[in-house]
Amino acid sequence: MQLIRHLDELPDSARGGAVTIGNFDGVHRGHVRIVERLIQKARAIGGPAVVLTFDPHPVRLLRPEACPPPLTWTQRKADLLAACGIDWMIAYPTDIELLQLSARQFFFHIIQDTLRAKAIVEGSNFFFGHHREGNPELLRDWGAQATIQVDIVEAVWMDHSVVSSSRIRDLIAQGHVATASAMLSAPYRVRGMVTHGTGRGMKLGYPTANLVGIDTLVPAPGVYAGRGWLGDTPWPAATHIGPNPTFGETGLKVEVHLIGYRDPLYGQIVEVDFNERLRDIQPFASSEDLIAQLQHDVAQVLAVVPKT
Repeated sequence: MQLIRHLDELPDSARGGAVTIGNFDGVHRGHVRIVERLIQKARAIGGPAVVLTFDPHPVRLLRPEACPPPLTWTQRKADLLAACGIDWMIAYPTDIELLQLSARQFFFHIIQDTLRAKAIVEGSNFFFGHHREGNPELLRDWGAQATIQVDIVEAVWMDHSVVSSSRIRDLIAQGHVATASAMLSAPYRVRGMVTHGTGRGMKLGYPTANLVGIDTLVPAPGVYAGRGWLGDTPWPAATHIGPNPTFGETGLKVEVHLIGYRDPLYGQIVEVDFNERLRDIQPFASSEDLIAQLQHDVAQVLAVVPKT
């Protein structure tokens, strides 16, 4: 899979195929269904499977105060879509010029003339163009005019509700990471840079990496089981999100203990998967009580996410 950020860089090998357009935030099971259909169409017409997404989300420019925190950063999104089997991802740099295109201009200029699409695959809630005036019905009409196949894909349902980025975002914000991850194509993940903390974890025998600069949604306070990633190397991880009431701290922190890892991490990027929420944040009467709980947390993590 190849990632492109500007349409004027688009080679001919990325044109004349099947296209899907959307934000694909989180790359959840509904997105996967669309991409699977996209790849089927692309193979049938003998062209590439192309995902056109936007960076940043258009709402960040139109209504920044209403823009929710994303579930994925651009490269993470590209990696997840590549795992689905697409050929190209275009991360279009969102600007006012794009947002002012009418639905008709977007269809005939971007989809027909620039991408030279032979097929387009979308979900039933797809809207496009200025003021979201374009919809699946218009897409079908204009597709017929332009001899572009249009395929509208049904939504995926889980637990009596449609799988959507907003639903997953709500679950993560409440700490229900296992339910959210079941709706995603991979466990929910954040990334951050390791900065210096108090060093208290090292003294207790459980060194933690303090993450800052996280640019996606942070789960609700609690202790979580998952994996930490140093490049392509996974480590079972216990992640603490929230304050440290035992030591009188009230500020929210994201602290990751990579089980079995001891080398310094300062200045490095660590990515963290969230598989299961283990417990609430709680104060402890003594360091001994805290250490006993940390031992229990580590045992739970290894039961959920064994070391590979």
